[in-house]
Amino acid sequence: MSLKGKTAIVTGGSRGIGRAIAEKLAERGAAVVVNYTANSSAAGEVAQAITKAGGKAIAVQADVSKSADVKRLFAETEKAFGKPAIVVANAGVFAQKAVADSTDEDFDNIFNINARGAFFTLREAARQVQDGGRIVAISTGGTKLFMAGAAAYLGSKGAVEQFVRTLAYELAQRQITVNAVSPGYTETDMLPDEFRDFAAASSPFKRVGTSQEVADVVAFLAGPEARWVTGQIVQAGGGVV
Repeated sequence: MSLKGKTAIVTGGSRGIGRAIAEKLAERGAAVVVNYTANSSAAGEVAQAITKAGGKAIAVQADVSKSADVKRLFAETEKAFGKPAIVVANAGVFAQKAVADSTDEDFDNIFNINARGAFFTLREAARQVQDGGRIVAISTGGTKLFMAGAAAYLGSKGAVEQFVRTLAYELAQRQITVNAVSPGYTETDMLPDEFRDFAAASSPFKRVGTSQEVADVVAFLAGPEARWVTGQIVQAGGGVV
């Protein structure tokens, strides 16, 4: 499971699932670029923690909804550690609002980051990732559930899943795998308090998942053992259906 000698980019890597993924990939030996949009102190803390543990990491600011920023993110990655072998498109936001109550701005905010940002990240990854590399996008288990109040969010993540399925075919000749991981209810600041009891009851394990458990699944897909897994939407939600 070693990722020694590999370079990884994790978008939205300053907190929650993104932070857990960055730390797990570093633990496996990868040099990690922790991307963030605005919270430089949180991203710096992640990079510093990885470095203190003996790994290699830097924090790089980039708004993934802007193509120029994404190109700069990959350029700074190459300058620091070489071309990436692993890219995790994790950056995302959640908002709960009924369709009838949603504004144009609500829609644009979610799709700009979750769909547009993921597309720009995957597009640059398709151009820059080394042959034999790994691309993983973070979706949500919610795309297979019926949920009120989350149409824009689920629609944006549904788009991500279609990006993944298509890109898997486009990059197969270069032996690059492309997959999505769909977390279920996970203990992060994106999980509304009012969902917690329902979330725990929805899993056969009767609890909410952890960021580390999701990161373990991503780390597997980023490793050499996952070479025969591509174009898949892997559920990491503790059996929530």
